[in-house]
Amino acid sequence: MADLDPVIHQPVRLRIMASLASLHETEAAEFTFLRDLLGLTDGNLGAHVRKLEEEGYLSIEKAFVQRKPRTYIALSDKGRKAFKGHVSALETILKGKD
Repeated sequence: MADLDPVIHQPVRLRIMASLASLHETEAAEFTFLRDLLGLTDGNLGAHVRKLEEEGYLSIEKAFVQRKPRTYIALSDKGRKAFKGHVSALETILKGKD
């Protein structure tokens, strides 16, 4: 059977990864945009982002915009590759192939 990534497979983290994978590889999503898009609380999104960052799947950039802190989140190269592998494993399962 195809190997699913247990870190990505968790539903909220899968949605985070899918949202970020839809961006161009040079783009990032602002934390509050991602929070609102996915309908999560700050704490819930933060915990899942931290787990994905620990795995090396995300890159985080913090900046100040008009004196306000902003956090930008993007897929790392490792994260993009892991997400593609996870999607491929899901497709294999859906096609009924081992």
